[in-house]
Amino acid sequence: MAVDGDFSDARLMMLEYEHIKQEQRSRIGFRDNLLYATLASMAAVIATTAGANDRAFLLLFPPVSVILGWTYLVNDEKISAIGRYVRADLGPRLSALTGEDVPAFGWETAHRSDQRRVTRKYGQLVIDLLTFCLIPVSALSAFWVPAGGAPLLLLVSIAELAALLALGVQIFLYADLQR
Repeated sequence: MAVDGDFSDARLMMLEYEHIKQEQRSRIGFRDNLLYATLASMAAVIATTAGANDRAFLLLFPPVSVILGWTYLVNDEKISAIGRYVRADLGPRLSALTGEDVPAFGWETAHRSDQRRVTRKYGQLVIDLLTFCLIPVSALSAFWVPAGGAPLLLLVSIAELAALLALGVQIFLYADLQR
């Protein structure tokens, strides 16, 4: 569909590309900072636990990790969705419009063909699971051993373990491990 004025379909597609790439850049920065926020939160929980000499504070690890981990995962998925949209929809439409045989936005596909991409994705999966799931589970273990404690806190810890397991499954499902 042609547009009156100074805008052509190709120009509108380029404006859309610039806009969604800016959103992607913003989300990448936010997502990456969530790792630091998670680590800082964990350090604060450890300091509080040690300062109060009360292992019940370890129960703060899972909710912090689930909230920040879920936010990390949602942003990571949106970053990937933008890339998929550019590769599968916007790029092919622009190439068809311009009549070019070379795909538009070639970088969106080229960077995914790196020989080490799958290794990097598995490494990122390990880091994500370690940060958002395994460290909080180790905090729960430290809460559980030695045995004893309020029954209500034990129930809370079991619910937290379930939430961490659910988050871990979602992190694995969204890992995008294929080339």
